[in-house]
Formats: sequence, C-alpha cells, structure tokens
Amino acid sequence: MRVGLLGAGRIGNVHAQAISSHPASELVAVSDAFEKNAQALAANYGCDVRSSEGIIADPSIDAVLIATSTDTHSDLIEAAASAGKAVLCEKPVDLSLERASECLRAVGDKAAGIMIGFNRRFDPSFATLKAAIDAGDIGKTELLSITSFDPAPPPVEYIKVSGGLFRDMMIHDFDMANFIMGEAPVSVSAVGSSIVDPAIGAAGDVDTAVVTLTYADGRIAVIKNSRRAVYGYDQRVEVLGSEGLLQAQNVLENTVVKSTTAGVSSAKPTYFFLERYMPAYKVEWAAFVEAAKGKSAMPVNLHDGVAALAMAEAATQSAQTGQPVALAQVIGNSGRGEAA
Repeated sequence: MRVGLLGAGRIGNVHAQAISSHPASELVAVSDAFEKNAQALAANYGCDVRSSEGIIADPSIDAVLIATSTDTHSDLIEAAASAGKAVLCEKPVDLSLERASECLRAVGDKAAGIMIGFNRRFDPSFATLKAAIDAGDIGKTELLSITSFDPAPPPVEYIKVSGGLFRDMMIHDFDMANFIMGEAPVSVSAVGSSIVDPAIGAAGDVDTAVVTLTYADGRIAVIKNSRRAVYGYDQRVEVLGSEGLLQAQNVLENTVVKSTTAGVSSAKPTYFFLERYMPAYKVEWAAFVEAAKGKSAMPVNLHDGVAALAMAEAATQSAQTGQPVALAQVIGNSGRGEAA
C-alpha cells in the first residue's frame, strides 16, 4: 500500500516510523507547511516531498495519513475521501463540532474508508481489558474510572490554539469511555480549574478537570485529567463490574521492585507519551492497513471521532455553566449550526 503522509511534525514522525516498519505499506511522499520539516523526514525515510494537494491528487497513492494542524483536518479528510483514498486522520476531526458534523455529512458513504487516530484503543493493556469485558469476565460493567495525567503542561502558545483541555487532551479519554462502555453517554457533567499554571487560566483554558458521564442504563464513568503529574505519565483504567474488577495499570520504567525493612518501592511510570504508546501506534497502523485492504471495517471510524468531539463540546459547556449537559442536545445543535 503506497502511502502519503500529510504533516511532518512530532506526531508525523511517529506515524512515519509505523508506516515504514510495516511490511505491507510504503511511505512514498510527505508534505508539511514547513518545508524543512518535510525535507528532514523525507531524508530519514527515503520518500518524496510534495504538496498535500499533489499527494491527494496522485492516483498511485492508495492512502493518506493526516497529521497536520487540527484546523486543516476536515478539509483534508473531504479532499482525500473524494479522491478515493483510504484515510487515517489524527484526532480530533476538528475543533468545531459543527464543522466535524459537516465533514461527516460531506463524505457520505465514503466514511467507511476513514479512520480516526485514537491510538489508545490499540494499547495492548487497554485492548486486553476491553476483550475481558466483552468476554464477560466481570459481568455487567457498572463503574468506569479513567486517569490521564500528563507529566508537565505544554507551552502556553500551544494551549492558545489547542481548543482547550477537553478537545485536546480529554478527547482521548472520551473515546476510551465509548470504547469500553460500548456506547456514548446521555449526559456529561464537568468541572475544571487552572491550578497548575496561572498562564493557562489566563489563556482561557483549564489544566485540571473531572468529568462524570452517565449512561441510559444507569452506568457511570469518571474521567480525571491533569496537565501535571511530577512522577511521570499516569495512564490508568479501572472497571468495576457485577462480577469483579478489571484494572490496567501504568507502564513503568522497569519492572524491578525493591522490598526492604524501609518499605516496598518500584520504578516510576514512563515519562513521555511516545514511551508509553509507541507500540499502540504500530498496532493502530496495522489495523488500518487491514481495513484499507477490505479485510475488516475501520476500527475507529469518523462517527466515533464526531462522537468524542461532541462529548468534549458538552464537557466544555458544562464546565462553563456548572450544569450537566445532555449529549443529544449538543449533537442536535451541531446539526443546526448552533454549537459553540
């Protein structure tokens, strides 16, 4: 499968590694708004530097991976789908729920060939937990807890264009909740504050947040996010069911445990998201290749991407108003062009 990569920044380089290491895919071209980035990646992987338009228009390219800035995602998804390409696009679909919904309508039946890059579904531990739930190991799921703490906040310049914590950071956890619970919630309640860095608050965002999701059958999910955990990248999932408990713990720097009269200690969690999730990116790409070849459905589709963005929009509104927000209302407003 001949692949064009749109975007040669940090995440573009992660995807380039996954594409090039897969035996059934070949990275043939890359584009980036900053040509130096594209040239450097092309030199590392032996591919051409072209424009995004040129890559999409090339009939010999089978698939495109979109790793550009978020404000370009919807336009590029529509263009690539129209050109008959299989598409893997980094999350989120857009910063605007209205625009993401328009994108979903615009691609029509071509949505079947589009995958959204929620790589955490492919993390081996989380995938094993989900498989155990589906196998009935803990009976009916009742309470889900997702912890997602970054080791340190990003630069404020990034915060200003990120779309906010709920759209930028917690959107991964919204998709994880949908993945584990098997459906979207009916209501979203959020509280957030800026206590890590006052500059983040001054930029109009929060750096610490808790969201509660309620489901039609009474199940509950709680998501905790922080931009700062000084001990490392904290990524845990816990599910309580009618017949037991499942937990996916942190990946540690090593597996050594020291036990003495002073106590028991182990290594810290890995510090950076690439250390934690690089295996997931490779599994994600392998799943995309299989789906693009027609051997399976896209495991995370455009509908999933819009659903997670709707939950982020609902959480943003709830944090601003202090009131629970019905997800159906947010989705309905996006269809009428009324979403914030």
